[in-house]
Amino acid sequence: MLRRFLFTGVLFLLAACQPTPLWGAPPDMPTSELPPPLIPLLIPSTHTPTPANPTAAPTTTASSWTIWIDPAVPASLRKTVSAWGLQITENKQSAAAFVGFTDTANSQSQWIYALVAPFPTVTDGVTLQTLKDAWSASNTESQDALGTPPFAGLPFLMSQSTLAVLTQLWGQPASGAVKVVAEDQLLDTAWNQIPSWAIIPFEDIEPRWKVLTIDDQSPIHKNFDPASYPLVAHFALTSPTPLNSEYALPATNRYPSKLTTLILTGVTAMARATAKTMDVRGVLFPGKDIRDLMRGADITHINNEVPFYSGCPDPDPNQEKEVFCSRPRYIDLLLDMGVDVVELSGDHFADYGADAMYETLDIYKQNQIPYYGGGATDAEGKKPLLMESNGNKLMFIACNIKSIYATASDTNPGSVKCDFPYMTDQIRKYRAEGYLPISTFQYHEFDSPEARPQQQIDFRQMADAGAVIVSGSQAHVPQVMEFYNGTFIHYGLGNLFFDQMRLVGGSKATRREFIDRHVFYDGKYLGVELFTTFLEDFSRPRFMTDAERTKFLTDYFEASGWINP
Repeated sequence: MLRRFLFTGVLFLLAACQPTPLWGAPPDMPTSELPPPLIPLLIPSTHTPTPANPTAAPTTTASSWTIWIDPAVPASLRKTVSAWGLQITENKQSAAAFVGFTDTANSQSQWIYALVAPFPTVTDGVTLQTLKDAWSASNTESQDALGTPPFAGLPFLMSQSTLAVLTQLWGQPASGAVKVVAEDQLLDTAWNQIPSWAIIPFEDIEPRWKVLTIDDQSPIHKNFDPASYPLVAHFALTSPTPLNSEYALPATNRYPSKLTTLILTGVTAMARATAKTMDVRGVLFPGKDIRDLMRGADITHINNEVPFYSGCPDPDPNQEKEVFCSRPRYIDLLLDMGVDVVELSGDHFADYGADAMYETLDIYKQNQIPYYGGGATDAEGKKPLLMESNGNKLMFIACNIKSIYATASDTNPGSVKCDFPYMTDQIRKYRAEGYLPISTFQYHEFDSPEARPQQQIDFRQMADAGAVIVSGSQAHVPQVMEFYNGTFIHYGLGNLFFDQMRLVGGSKATRREFIDRHVFYDGKYLGVELFTTFLEDFSRPRFMTDAERTKFLTDYFEASGWINP
């Protein structure tokens, strides 16, 4: 976990977390060795250009060469080549050097592409056979795990260069199998005609895309294996003589060492029936189904609302008074989950007074777990928490909107109350320094998914200041999501470890939970994967079945205003 590499250099061995195609079961956690970087090769040209002046000797200085760029070369790689300052020609026959598609054996640059769909897409992945059938317009009834042909009859959306790449890989597509769209219009085109799917270069992934797996492989996963992934192209520079290193192609557009995953969670309160279950069935019991997912992230966040206290009484599942504490040994559950950061903005941190809060802080410090949103003083709790993972600089900041529960002061411990001018100033400051700010809230709880008007105002303030993620840690009933000026806002994730299995308004709303896994690459926020769980045994989240997940996501995509009922 992060404590093993926090504030260190780039790792060369990465743990992985692989969800199933519909993410209804716990992911496998293979660990694979990072392959060595591709070494740029210098391939002598087999083409002898015709001199512009037949009587003059051919020039041999690279700066005066003309270079031809294959139409299959993606825009970002084309931009790199254009920056060399060589004369670019559209006439391949007159060029002295070439950058173009090649086979694996002669590859200098490995380029990864992603199969994507608009974010409010329920399907999580397809098979390679499904792709091939759609490309060739085969009559084969390729189906997803629910038995429904995914994206049946819909063309792939892609740029002209991507079409050229895939034509090299798979041959000419069937009539109507592809719709060519300009790179800068792909995302809006896809969103305007949901359902839809597209193929884009890895570097074009952004939060409003959902990256789909192909045979369980995804380029935003830590255990991604290019050797078993179909959307990989190879390019090479061919020249008559070896060139200086300044003309080398980048080895790839996806370096595993630049990828960071962060898990954000909702309410944890190891008290009442949850605590009783832990005493009876073991402290680690609540996390047994999601352990691999949680431990597989580079940074795992827990919003623990309840203090650890050595004087905590025996848990009572029927306790009526909402004053909570956890036995100190329950920290083992968080450690087993691989927790890297704890949020202390919760309503119940002060339930057993200052002594319990100081004891809690000591326990976190002893276990080298940083915290934010609360602390020994108001100044400590307000201070942003800064982390760095695989070159990605993250900033965490949190507060409690309810002053009655925000007890931190100059002399007292507790959660910190929301100070919006301070928070927005800090977000702006650290965003300007290259950090990706993440703002989390202990907000008012609601018994339905929609975001309330004032809640939208408060969350959006953080986005306007520069937060890339704004997340509600407080919700017992999960709330809706939105993309706001490039920021992903999830107004409430629901519970994680808490005993709320009783029906709310005749529904099981408090048993449905989101676990959000956010992905960062090379200082950029790529987006979020939504994992969905269902509470059992008053303590234990289990992954939803395919049918449960489909219903849950459909409900929330509709409530978020993204798809029509």
